Amino acid sequence: MRVLHTMIRVGDLERSLDFYSNVLGMKILRRKDYPDGRFTLAFVGYGDESINAVIELTHNWDTSAYDIGTGYGHIALGMENIYIACEAIREKGGKITREPGPMKHGTTEIAFVEDPDGYKIELIQLKQ
Repeated sequence: MRVLHTMIRVGDLERSLDFYSNVLGMKILRRKDYPDGRFTLAFVGYGDESINAVIELTHNWDTSAYDIGTGYGHIALGMENIYIACEAIREKGGKITREPGPMKHGTTEIAFVEDPDGYKIELIQLKQ
């Protein structure tokens, strides 16, 4: 068994696809409209779904915003250099909500960015 994907609902699919592909550097892997259900599914990630976990962006055509709620935490992405990654994200218009640095009560270096719908994404410095 393995993790296939994490699904999040987005209010503006094009804005979200732009963020995940152009700001975070993911590939748009597939996209399909379901006119009878009035929704679109788009899958983004860093590699082929057959061997990588991906993110499913669900856009319900008649809903422009969602309440994230208190149960959602974050998506975590491993980065070779979170300092350079944060600069690149900022230059592309991404919102850094926690600057890179050691986590509280630990030494792992982390940062947080927020997607256009307010979902938090943690960037974790990979061990080298």
